Amino acid sequence: MTCIQCGGDVAPALYACPACHALVHAGRLRELAGLADAAVGRGETPLAVDYWNQALALLPPDSRQHEVVARRIQDLSRQQEAHRPNWRRLGTGGGAIGGAALLLWKLKAVVLFALTKGKLLLLGVTNATTLFSMLASFGVYWAAFGWTFAAGLVASIYVHEMGHVAALRRLGIAATAPMFIPGVGAFVRLRGRVFSPIDDARIGLAGPIWGTAAAVASWLVAVAGGGAFWLATAHVSAWLNLFNLLPIWQLDGSRAFHPMTRAERLLVALLFTGAFFLTREGLFVLLAIVSAVRAFESNRGVEGDWNGTARLAAVVVILAALCTVKAAVRSSAP
Repeated sequence: MTCIQCGGDVAPALYACPACHALVHAGRLRELAGLADAAVGRGETPLAVDYWNQALALLPPDSRQHEVVARRIQDLSRQQEAHRPNWRRLGTGGGAIGGAALLLWKLKAVVLFALTKGKLLLLGVTNATTLFSMLASFGVYWAAFGWTFAAGLVASIYVHEMGHVAALRRLGIAATAPMFIPGVGAFVRLRGRVFSPIDDARIGLAGPIWGTAAAVASWLVAVAGGGAFWLATAHVSAWLNLFNLLPIWQLDGSRAFHPMTRAERLLVALLFTGAFFLTREGLFVLLAIVSAVRAFESNRGVEGDWNGTARLAAVVVILAALCTVKAAVRSSAP
């Protein structure tokens, strides 16, 4: 490419000209800004966010322009969130109903996203490093459990990680495609900053929400005649997503706990305790203990996050139900 300011040759992969520091993709950035503003004028906020996300990928991550565009995406995302159903109205005497309705709304959003944003779902398979690491994991699981279970498990992990990517893009935070670690799982690396505990919680919970959708899909395949392997996939996927809800280290549960008050954290601990008595899944004991301990930390949230607590509760209820399919797996085994 030729720099429009100094006329020097620049590589398209660069953000700025090495000679004069002008933005390499200035023309495309102006075009995307115009398209985004026009979309806002028409009331098409999701389309505007998509245009700004494309612009964000063309800006230096440590630049002032990158921060301005990221904040604009955040503002538009919050406006979009404000026009969605207010599940807090169901909080008094209807927390479970509100949480379940919220999760159904999210699962609906996943389906719509798959239909309208297929390019994002294909992000991993078009990235060589992600594809090779995914195939390596598939080979490990295939050798241990067979190709059907391996395919379902890898797909479940991929969908979980893409939930994080989708949440990050919605907030204007750049991130890598998922990277698989054979026999362990996968992760997404951030290329930006998270500005608030609420945003951090939404990013953390997006993975288990999408992962829950994948586990439910595996269960539906099993019900439709897919057999015990798909039931096993649903159970293991549910277990892995539950493990990620542990509120420790960099796991998703820790991010979800950031803005929660002591009462909200204790409520989650009680939910995990109840889930154990209903399912006898030992992981719930660990989840309950760690959640109770974190309820008495000094760095708790002040304002709280009822919305996030309801989302987490709805996910736990569905994952707990899916954990019970192991009985069906055993009864159907030869």
